[in-house]
Amino acid sequence: MSALSPEEAFAPAEFIALEHTTHAKLFENQRFIWDALKQIASYLQFRLKPAVLGQLMGKPFISNTVFIGSGTIVEQGAVIKGPAWIGEKCHVRSGCYVRENVIVGDGVVMGNSCEFKNCILCDEAQVPHFNYVGDSILGFRAHLGAGVILSNVKLDHREISVVAADYTIPTGLTKFGAIIGDRTEIGCNAVLNPGTVIGRDCIIYPGANIRGVVPRAHIVKLRQDLQTMSRRDLR
Repeated sequence: MSALSPEEAFAPAEFIALEHTTHAKLFENQRFIWDALKQIASYLQFRLKPAVLGQLMGKPFISNTVFIGSGTIVEQGAVIKGPAWIGEKCHVRSGCYVRENVIVGDGVVMGNSCEFKNCILCDEAQVPHFNYVGDSILGFRAHLGAGVILSNVKLDHREISVVAADYTIPTGLTKFGAIIGDRTEIGCNAVLNPGTVIGRDCIIYPGANIRGVVPRAHIVKLRQDLQTMSRRDLR
């Protein structure tokens, strides 16, 4: 990334293939990919046409500011407060909590005990178990392992910056979780700190604590020094 200007390095097309979202307009003329997060509320305000075209199992809670596409299954116990736009052939599982300003593509899994808020999920993203996704963007076929948290607020509540090797970019946001590129895999119980940016085709090991920028097609490994000892008190 160092050979590129910040605008080139963090342009939307560097992280997501726009043909894998029906909401590509959100990313038009955006200087940095995270600038699309600032547009979600107004985009839904002017473009959302509430309708439920999918299948409801039991009686999930769905407000009157929600669109659900055909072929999508919403299980009993899910809560979709909205405004929210959920595409076709998705699976919204029991215990899923969808708050305000959420945009979801086609074929997405939104799982048990997962919370979503002010975020964009591209087609076929997988968020299946015990995840928090706030103020974040997930690319095509991005996958979060169980327990992955995208932390979106600094402890001091100050503006969040993206910190790369050669420069620091203020985002103008006090709530900003992560950018996760197409096909990137995040291992179980990893924590991505506010302003983390991960490129396409990356692998993050389980339990990692990530901050900053991970370039495209890299692996972040976590090594532990484990010891196995006999229990002498049982002898």
